[in-house]
Amino acid sequence: MTVQAAETRRFEAEVEQVLKLVTHSLYSHKEIFLRELVSNASDALDKLRFEAIAKPELTAGDTDLHVEIAFDKAARTLTLRDNGIGMSREEVIENIGTIARSGTRRFLESLTGDARKDTQLIGQFGVGFYSTFVVADSVTLVTRRADLPAEQAVRWTSNGTSEYALDTVTETRRGTTITLHLKPEEDEFLDSWKLRNLIGKYSDHIAFPIRMLKEKFGEEGESSGPEIETINHASALWTRPKNELKDEDYTAFYKHAAHAYDEPLAWTHNRVEGNQSYTSLLYLPTQAPFDMAFSGRDERKGLKLYIRRVFIMDASEHLLPAYLRFVRGVIDSDDLPLNVSREILQENKLVAQIRSGLTKRTLDLLDTLAADQPEKYATFWSNFGAVLKEGAAEDHANRERIAKLLRFASTKGEGSAAKVSLDDYIGRMKDGQDTIYYVTADGFAAASGSPQIEALKARDVEVLLMGERIDEWMMGYLHEYAGKKLRNVAKGELDLTKLGSVDEAKEKEADAAAKPVIDRLKTLLGAKVKDVRASKRLTESASCLVVDEYDMAPHLKRMLKAAGQDVPDAAPTLEINANHALVQRASNEADEDRAREIATLLLEQAQLLEGAALDDPAGFVKRMNALIAG
Repeated sequence: MTVQAAETRRFEAEVEQVLKLVTHSLYSHKEIFLRELVSNASDALDKLRFEAIAKPELTAGDTDLHVEIAFDKAARTLTLRDNGIGMSREEVIENIGTIARSGTRRFLESLTGDARKDTQLIGQFGVGFYSTFVVADSVTLVTRRADLPAEQAVRWTSNGTSEYALDTVTETRRGTTITLHLKPEEDEFLDSWKLRNLIGKYSDHIAFPIRMLKEKFGEEGESSGPEIETINHASALWTRPKNELKDEDYTAFYKHAAHAYDEPLAWTHNRVEGNQSYTSLLYLPTQAPFDMAFSGRDERKGLKLYIRRVFIMDASEHLLPAYLRFVRGVIDSDDLPLNVSREILQENKLVAQIRSGLTKRTLDLLDTLAADQPEKYATFWSNFGAVLKEGAAEDHANRERIAKLLRFASTKGEGSAAKVSLDDYIGRMKDGQDTIYYVTADGFAAASGSPQIEALKARDVEVLLMGERIDEWMMGYLHEYAGKKLRNVAKGELDLTKLGSVDEAKEKEADAAAKPVIDRLKTLLGAKVKDVRASKRLTESASCLVVDEYDMAPHLKRMLKAAGQDVPDAAPTLEINANHALVQRASNEADEDRAREIATLLLEQAQLLEGAALDDPAGFVKRMNALIAG
């Protein structure tokens, strides 16, 4: 190997911070560095095999794709080498710093100081290569891309602190060699048995041979020299019979395929044969990937497409709908062409059939989890429920199935964490009730305290409390479930006659008294309101706002405005509780100006209950103080 050029570069400040955290936060999981390096090597071999379909010359003279592991006790080095695709100088600069491209600042802001939780975050941010600095004082990487000449190989060296060095070297072999100069206390990684054990634990499922030197002894106990042996199964796990696989095998493969540190929540392994043949192995993660909330719906990874055991691409956006983007795993097709492109995938009928089958299988898995392991399903829902809700709006064919999987807080639950299904709700419906009632708001507290649900609560009718941003949009598509209409109690006229009355005499009395009050409030408020009417919703509060049945909820309007959308303003409809003391005071006040102030307070209180920001908060305080002072 000859050195031709050298360059020293500084890590970015944030990357430097992450390196320090990696070094100090993985102390109880330091062996994972080996799994990360082997997984990266496997990815490099997959990429070479795929590129070699179109360019067979890339593997000329060396078609035996594999990973080698070696150690030197005297030099205190551990070396891992693959003959995969390798990297160019630009790719080394770009790819070695994975964490720099994964939202480093968000990562740093999310650290809790809890080593176990921080380790999970580190795993989600894919620092794979940098985990080597947990056990190594310095690391040397030599790599040559398969399509570049030997003179354009690159050597990268760093001690994991503030700088790294890049050299241009000559290397006749393609692929990547990583040498770890181990810390004094890391002797365990210079032990053949330990390394074999770790490979068996974390990387046995890798589809390429992982090889190590083995000392072979003759009958007299004399060493007959080194012998190379394969220390893993070296076959794609999804191709093996299910009865040969244990839960530990599936878990280990999930961590490899998803580059994850969490345990999989559930999985489904299936072989389809007929008009087309393919194998699927799908996983539900326990934890949401950290960047799920930040990446777009089309920036999806996690479902790897193989064709006849050759890795083609990460094709989540083609193989599953966006609302199932949390699914991880592999699809291996026997029928798709090896030279398939993303454009071909978009139009291919076989892909459409696979997509339909995978969607059904994922929903089947969720159905089973919800029915048989409700505690695990609750974990799934807390992480991915908001994503699954998108399907109720977008997937008409599976809307009823998805609706069955939805979970909501409820007036019959104990706090925001208590979730009920629509089937639970229907099972508790009162005699004569034919409607599922719900309310949407900015959050659980706003929904549970909404004045619009008072009359239903007084009648002991359950109301679903929807406090997530997506709920209002989703319910615009979900109008019915199991033959029951779903009704937003804050929209339109609310007819509760089928549910009986708390006190019919009082309601009739209120109706009779309401007209003069309503007429005066309309005059006092003028253009500030679209209408004023007596409420069938209120039993305790003085007033509330309602919109027409097909109008947009106020909190959704605010959200769209904040996002820069052009949302037309419209005066609200004010409903009043004609028996409330404040309403009576507005009706009986002889002073027109004071009556107008009280009427304005009724409107402002209703706006505050909707979570709106008042146009004149100072005026509100002044009016409230005047009312309290008498």
